[in-house]
Formats: sequence, structure tokens, C-alpha cells
Amino acid sequence: MTKAAIGRRELFAIDGARGDQTEAWIRAASPALADTLIEHAFGSIFALTTLSRREREMASVAILAAIGGAEPQLRLHVEAALRVGADRDEIVALVEHLSVYAGYPRAINMLRIVTEVFEEQAIPAALPSRTVTIGNMTTRMFDSGGDKPVMVLVHALGLDWRMWRDVIPPLCDRYRVVAYDLRGFGGAVEAEPASGAAHYAADLAELIESLDAGPVSVAGLSLGGTIALELALARPELVRGLAIIAATAWPFPAFAERADAARDHGVAAQLRSTLTRWFNPADLAENDWSVRYARDCVLRAQLPGWCAGWNALDRLDIADRLGEITLPTRVIAGECDASTPPGLMEKLLTIPGSRMDVIPGAPHMLALTHAAQLSALLLDLEN
Repeated sequence: MTKAAIGRRELFAIDGARGDQTEAWIRAASPALADTLIEHAFGSIFALTTLSRREREMASVAILAAIGGAEPQLRLHVEAALRVGADRDEIVALVEHLSVYAGYPRAINMLRIVTEVFEEQAIPAALPSRTVTIGNMTTRMFDSGGDKPVMVLVHALGLDWRMWRDVIPPLCDRYRVVAYDLRGFGGAVEAEPASGAAHYAADLAELIESLDAGPVSVAGLSLGGTIALELALARPELVRGLAIIAATAWPFPAFAERADAARDHGVAAQLRSTLTRWFNPADLAENDWSVRYARDCVLRAQLPGWCAGWNALDRLDIADRLGEITLPTRVIAGECDASTPPGLMEKLLTIPGSRMDVIPGAPHMLALTHAAQLSALLLDLEN
């Protein structure tokens, strides 16, 4: 394949059929410029696999925004970045990063173009969050607001409220949706580590009381599901319904081993074992936003919060009390979950009146990989 053919392939990958039109009008005015653009820029530089297409487009967007005066090209490369797999939240984060090095005027100009492209492509705006104080903990919280029944979403160990970002929008049609960061993670990374699952549940109780919205539905995934069970046992008057997703009520030796491994070798060293538990091989191969987000959360996780989460699971003592829960409860499992497989989740059906659903093909982090299916089940929670 010639340099020209390779260059046209790369141009098509980022710009689609419009790339042919771009080459044509440049060639009509300057054949030499067209040749160097196609054969050198795209055929020699862009074609190198040392950077992925997504990484190259993110770099191009940042450079064009920083130099200024290249707004048409900036728009084109924002569109290209989306086409080759960059995520909305990543591009907005790039705007924020740009402000540090190129200043606010450049960042605001970029944000204006980014927002216009999102609107043209019907890409929803990023979900807003704010800093709140719950007891002695400062954290980040999303709150859709309004006077609808409340559903509180509780995230998994190692992640933050954003793991629910694609689950939240459909729920807002029926619920006031609230999601927050557990102590030790995300916006609450500086909080005192949890002393156990009951500590996390006490935080959740304080959050619910602060909403002043009556009993709420609570959905939790993994550690979040365990916290929901703890809350239902400790403060049932605060809860109207439960969704326990890919979670456990039983301690296993692996929980203490994971805390010990992080203390001995660091949290980042747990990346491989963690992601292969959380995702299917196909998810890891595709490496979309959900995997990139989870990977970055693990790599940036702080040891105290990480160990506190695993220690809380290691010290669970609620299994014999599941029969005390009288709330409407939906148990949701992922068919391919290696951490909390359907066979384990079935044991939660000792909760009186509970029912179980299994999402086909879903791994442990099904809120990230199977958001639409999970949203549909949560919308039907109280039925």
C-alpha cells in the first residue's frame, strides 16, 4: 500500500467521507500541499501506531485549542476525536486541563466549540456534581433534583459516583436520582477511612436524612450493594425498596488477601487482577470509556480507602439476618460475573419476597457495561 493510500485511509478514519472533499479542494488549489498532507501528515505521522487514533485526536484537539485562531480545524478534530472513540467526559476534561496551561480564554473558546459539537450530535451534557458535607465527610454528589420519589445509587469499591453515569439518565424520568462518593474514594478520598460496612451505611443514612424526602429506593453495586443491605437492617424506616446488584452478604478469604496485597505492593499493582474480575475479555479488548475510567480509578486509588473497603467486606456478619429484611428487594446479577456469580447471588433470595434477575453476558461491573439493561430493571424496581 502506498503512502498516499495509507494517508487516505487514516484521513477517512478520522473524517469519514468529508476527508475526500477536503483533499479535493486543497489539491485543486495546491497539489503540492495536498500531497504532503496526505503522504506525510496522514501517511507517515498519523499512521504510526505508537499513538492510537484516539490519543492523536485528543492531542490534536488540545494543540489546536491552545494555539488559537484555528477554530474550523478545532471543530473538525473534536468531531474526529468522537468518531475514533474519545468520550464526552474525556473531551470536557481536556478543556479543563487546557485552562491550566493555555489560560481561560482559550479553554472557554474550546468549550464553546465542544458544546456546539455535542449539541449537533445529540450527545447529552455531562452530569453535574457538587461538593457536599455529610457528617464529618466532604464528598461529591450528583442530584437530579425535583420532587419525584428518590433513588440513591451507591457505587462499587474503588470507583466513584460516575460509574452510574449511563444508568442515571433513564432513571430521571421516574426518580429524583442521587449518587455520591463513598468515603475514601472520589471526592471523599480525604475522609477518614470507614471502620466497617456499618460506617458506610451510617454515612448513607445521614445523606438520606439530609434529602428530607421520606423513604428512598436504594440501589448498590458490589460494595454498594452490601452497604444497602447494612442500611436496610440498621435503618429500615429510611428505605422503601432495594436493588442489590452484584454484591455479597458473606465474607470470603479473598477480601482480606486483597487488602494485604495492596498494603504489600500498592494499589496500582492490583490493576490486572481487578480489571479481569470486573470485565469480560471483550470489554478489555475494546477498551472503551468504561474500562478506561475503571482503570484510572484503580491506578489513582488511595491505599487507606481501598483497604478499608476490602476490610469491611472481610468483616461482614449480616448473612444470618437477611430474613429480617422486609423491604421490596430486587437481586440483580451478571451472567458472566466472576466476583459475585448468579449462584452466589441466589442466596440473597432468603430475603422475604425478593426476586432475582440475571443480565445475559454481563460481568461484575454491569453498571458500566450493561447500563441500559440495568436502568430498565431499576425502573421496574418497585413492581
